[in-house]
Amino acid sequence: MNGTGTVNVSALYKKRGWHIIFPVFLVSVVAFLDRVNIAYAGMTMTQTLDWLSPEIFGAGAGMFFIGYFFFEIPGSLVAARFDACRWIARIMFSWGLVCGLMAFMQSPFQFYLFRFLLGACEASLYPVIYAVLFPRWFMANELAKATSLMLTSLLIAAIIGAPLAGVLLEMQLFGLLGWQSLFLLEAVPALLLTFVFYFGIPDRPEKAKWLTEDERRYLVDTFAEETQRKNRAKSYSVWQAFTDKKVWLLCVIYFGQALGFWGFNFWMPQVLKGLSGWSTSMVGGIIAIPMTIALVFQIFWGIHSSKTREKRWHVAGCMFLAAFGLAAAPFFTNPFISLGLITLTCIGVYGQLGIWWTVPTTFLSGAAAAGASAMINSIANLGGYVGPYMLGVVKTNTGTYDLGYFILAGSLACSGLLMLTLKKTTALQTEDIPDASSEEAG
Repeated sequence: MNGTGTVNVSALYKKRGWHIIFPVFLVSVVAFLDRVNIAYAGMTMTQTLDWLSPEIFGAGAGMFFIGYFFFEIPGSLVAARFDACRWIARIMFSWGLVCGLMAFMQSPFQFYLFRFLLGACEASLYPVIYAVLFPRWFMANELAKATSLMLTSLLIAAIIGAPLAGVLLEMQLFGLLGWQSLFLLEAVPALLLTFVFYFGIPDRPEKAKWLTEDERRYLVDTFAEETQRKNRAKSYSVWQAFTDKKVWLLCVIYFGQALGFWGFNFWMPQVLKGLSGWSTSMVGGIIAIPMTIALVFQIFWGIHSSKTREKRWHVAGCMFLAAFGLAAAPFFTNPFISLGLITLTCIGVYGQLGIWWTVPTTFLSGAAAAGASAMINSIANLGGYVGPYMLGVVKTNTGTYDLGYFILAGSLACSGLLMLTLKKTTALQTEDIPDASSEEAG
């Protein structure tokens, strides 16, 4: 292609998978563990901290997203203009420190403060990955597959984290309570990965020593062509991206998705434990079952979206499935039926994530894509505050989660319907660029 010589595109994709997707996958596993460990710690924190009511727990869990809101856009714009990998290293170092401090909180104020700081420190991580780092390494028709593979990290984190948390919560290491050990030990990987990303991961193909000259030139030329193609359709400045109607519609859609996603995730362990009467360690192990099923589906669904070059129904269908699982939950008290509905909800809320985050980059690039993705994530993730807090308020005032689950279901269903209003002309289908199914480009 364009005088770059003969390049085996399939082999090149695998090479980028090991050198880019896999390290980012590890970062995302650690990020998700540190973000949601509060969900598992909450099963015993409420027994040892007399000030931790359901309403305070819900507000504190959601406070993470307030910190996210204020620092998401600035961080993404910095990463887009400079070195994305070193920015990710900064994120990991700061959030590792705050996660460790969570072990020593002694009041509602400290709980809120540490959760806010954790969100502020992690802010911009995923928009930088989706809109800056991956578009520098993967072509338009590779992004859904690459992003979906990376986002299996969320489910891997849940599969690993749930049973690990269950075991740690029933242990007392170094004279600490189980939930304190959980926060301290899960902070360590973030600090270690800081050095891997700062010194070992290249920001773009031009800096990669593990690429051949032909591979490097092929990627650089292909990405230049993609950017020109987007700019011919419409060239967006950062400000134009912020004021574009499609971007604001994506904010609304993701707000509804985030409200349902985080409301479900932060309260699921406590809800299942209350229904079943199972031990903390058993709940942690059982939760791994729906997460594993959702993991298999997420991989399949991302590959299917890339092959069919369709995004709207792949995203909306998952939202509808999750809405059904949540809406049906209040009608059943049998723990095994509840586990089945949890499985459907997990498939729905996780299955579409990798596909969803390729949508902004189908019509935006560079700093505009980074800024818009950050705005979508920061505004919409306020739903990550509303969802957990709302469930805590409902539980405190009614004694059950039923009304809260209906609200989560309605939010996801509305987001699914809005997703279908996006026109195919907003570039929800990818360009005809050779992908990893092609043997060679040359």
